[in-house]
Amino acid sequence: MAEEQRAKGEEFARKAERKIFCGCCAVLGSNYVEAAELFKKSATSFKLAKSWDKAGSVYIKLSKCHMKLDSKYEAANAYVDAAHCYKKISTKGAIPCLKQAVTLFTEVGRHVMAAKHCKEIGELYELGQDAENAKTYFERAAELYELEDATTTVIQCKAKVAQFSAQLKEFQKAMKIYEDIARQSLNSNLLKYGVRGYLLNSGICQLCLGDVVAINNTLERYQDLDPTFSRTREYQFLADLAASIDTEDVEKFTRAVKEFESATPLDAWKSNLLLRVKDALKAREMEDGDLT
Repeated sequence: MAEEQRAKGEEFARKAERKIFCGCCAVLGSNYVEAAELFKKSATSFKLAKSWDKAGSVYIKLSKCHMKLDSKYEAANAYVDAAHCYKKISTKGAIPCLKQAVTLFTEVGRHVMAAKHCKEIGELYELGQDAENAKTYFERAAELYELEDATTTVIQCKAKVAQFSAQLKEFQKAMKIYEDIARQSLNSNLLKYGVRGYLLNSGICQLCLGDVVAINNTLERYQDLDPTFSRTREYQFLADLAASIDTEDVEKFTRAVKEFESATPLDAWKSNLLLRVKDALKAREMEDGDLT
């Protein structure tokens, strides 16, 4: 079955190439139309044979046919198909195809499609643990979704930008984003339940900066932003952490984390940042010990 489909794929591809390079009528658009149909059949056959690399390369050729026919939308979709084939074997092959698709979708004003695939690129970079590029593409996705007023998805993408900003030690930027999306979410009955989580994340970023006065000012600002926040476990958790930093009490910090985590498990992002804060607190405690 696989060998048969692979052979069909090769044959369809050869026919498509002959259509393009036929000397007698190579300039005629009809040749590219026919070649596009053949490349599409070829790619389908290669997919059935699970020859993902060959299917991807054929979809790229299909995209080039659509460009010759001045059909950027169809060309973009072919690049997406190519990317999804390459994803089966390597994200590195998929990303350049998705970037081409984003460019074309943007050029024809299909902002939601461009945003969707920007987000997909961000997710692939995230899988590869490339925080810088992941941040860039989630940020671009948010900008494109904003053009179409897709509020929920905009907030999701901005939250990812904040997450990667914090990983890259851009704590001020992360805090601003989290506060902005918390403020934005308060205006929606659907989204307002996520506000305390965004404010918690923003507060943890503030803790990473180690400025006790700024931490307390931040907590006051959160109360102004959302008067109900001061009654949440997230607020109390941040207040307890701030108090432990103020008194340079590592044990108190550790107890506060354990108590919170007993009811609400911390994800890896929060755990890593809190460990960073704890290590800094330990270092200050040791310095003070040396001075005495």
